[in-house]
Amino acid sequence: MPILVPTDFTAEIVYLGIVPDREAGLVSTPLETVAVDWTGFAGECHGGLTRPSCSRVTSQYPKKGVEIRNVRQLSVLSAEELEAIAAKIGLERLPPEWVGANLVLRGIEGFTDVPPSSRLISDGGVALTVDMENAPCQLPARVIEDLAPGHGKAFKSAAKGKRGVTAWVERPGALSLGERMRLHVPPPVKRRWI
Repeated sequence: MPILVPTDFTAEIVYLGIVPDREAGLVSTPLETVAVDWTGFAGECHGGLTRPSCSRVTSQYPKKGVEIRNVRQLSVLSAEELEAIAAKIGLERLPPEWVGANLVLRGIEGFTDVPPSSRLISDGGVALTVDMENAPCQLPARVIEDLAPGHGKAFKSAAKGKRGVTAWVERPGALSLGERMRLHVPPPVKRRWI
């Protein structure tokens, strides 16, 4: 019996991008199509099957830099939530590049609340597994402040609950602008563990 349920929620890919060099900065480079393999998007500096642990997982790995599975290969955001963040920080538009986006979808309201372990499956068969919400941090705020002075400081609070999700590749292939992705969700989480 299948456990993941296909929903009627679909979204259009309106942005694809890669951050080619983490040391050079967070700003992503827009693409029309991207090759997707087991490590993430081709050319993405956050890709890889594994990664060093960071401040987000110090409760699990107190020593930073421990090699762990990379479930943060991609940053996936919602066009609607980017628009809401832009309005809240006083910008007409918040370009996805400024927040280091890899994939921006239009059409799933409240996208950041998509449950962990959900799948986004493209018309062409690429499958991405949602890890969890991508909490807002100061890195995009600095980029925004550099490119639109006076607006970056408000980013972290404005993006709370709207920063999208991190994801990893379950099935490789290629993605293109304009392609559609369908949301598949797991059963509801039982709260007995919390």
